[in-house]
Amino acid sequence: MEKYDVLVIGGGPAGLAAAIAADKNGANVLLVEREERLGGILKQCIHDGFGLVRFQEKLAGPEYAERFIDVFNQRNMRALTLTFVTRIRKENGSFFVTLVNTTGVTTVETHTIILATGCRERTAKQVMIHGTRPSGVFTAGTAQHFTNLLGQLPTKKCVILGSGDIGLIMARRLTLEGAEVLGVYEAKPTPSGLTRNIHQCLHDYNIPLHLSTTVTRVFGQDRLTAVEISKVDDHMVPIPGTEEIVECDALILSVGLIPENELAETLDVKLDPRTKGPAVDAQLMTSVDGVFSCGNALHVNDLVDYVSESGEIAGANAAAFAAQQKQELPIAVSNALLYAVPQKLNLNADNSKTVVYFRSRDVLDNCTFLIKKDGETVFSKRYPFLRPPEMERLLIDFDSFHLSAQSKLEFEIEVMNK
Repeated sequence: MEKYDVLVIGGGPAGLAAAIAADKNGANVLLVEREERLGGILKQCIHDGFGLVRFQEKLAGPEYAERFIDVFNQRNMRALTLTFVTRIRKENGSFFVTLVNTTGVTTVETHTIILATGCRERTAKQVMIHGTRPSGVFTAGTAQHFTNLLGQLPTKKCVILGSGDIGLIMARRLTLEGAEVLGVYEAKPTPSGLTRNIHQCLHDYNIPLHLSTTVTRVFGQDRLTAVEISKVDDHMVPIPGTEEIVECDALILSVGLIPENELAETLDVKLDPRTKGPAVDAQLMTSVDGVFSCGNALHVNDLVDYVSESGEIAGANAAAFAAQQKQELPIAVSNALLYAVPQKLNLNADNSKTVVYFRSRDVLDNCTFLIKKDGETVFSKRYPFLRPPEMERLLIDFDSFHLSAQSKLEFEIEVMNK
């Protein structure tokens, strides 16, 4: 049986960064990827805007991925593509992972595992769209795959539901390919995508954005022929009498992403209901010793630069992992935050350079992010505004707070009076 120090599951930007970081820290690494090529979702993201934080230049998705793939290959690391993980069991401090690929079924032993499995898109049924089941209803990622990789235009006249970044980018992409985008409809009162994408993908192409509006029904037998649009109230419940029929041949869904954590659940990894990903400490280790999580499998990121960063954190810590007594301190998160990562600290580990990611729950102006220890503020940073679609990142020295197992640690957002 082949034995490894670190097994990375997922060959996208997070998995590549994790594998490279683990290798640089002296670990014997195996990377497993279910698709034929490494790169993950970046392979179909041909627009630019990647790498601004990490490389200070605008790269297309494949260009960004290629930089990590080149390093991976230069270090002569091993990857198994077209390979699926079907089972993981833990025994005597090691993990035994069953793999299936074209050569058959094999089992490998590993000291640690990094879950870099990415995220998936919500479907029409998950957002309660009623009606028939015709062709022509796509997630934004599927429409992107058809257009950018297969060279097939999936629509001539479409409606886009949801103002997430992929939906905004596809509004522009489909318009450039000659399709008519009738509008982007968003159930929330504010857009869900980055501000730069609202301007570059909608405003620059005169594509209307309809807020507090959603799709409530689809029509068509073999192919979609129309959708029903309705206004929604403050609780995002459709308002009777506001229905409108819009004729189109496709509905593109950009209604949110969910971390892919089926494998984590088979290991009984504790998930955070806020992020839908594992609850982790500052080293990105989950509730199961030796299992780490990073990238969009941990929480959905705005920028791939931060996906790679979390991969490197997980990879370095997985390579250095040694079973030890943990002294965990949970971090309380106020309702003003949509979520925050990490969710806990291991006080027996080095927490002097902890990367904290968070999102506000609502649109807030003139506010302050606070870290409190036993009710006293030990860190604060003021923001002119916070937006739920835009994730914030901080580097915090938690060791300077002199925490103990009896400490109460809290993340809060305080809105200042104008």
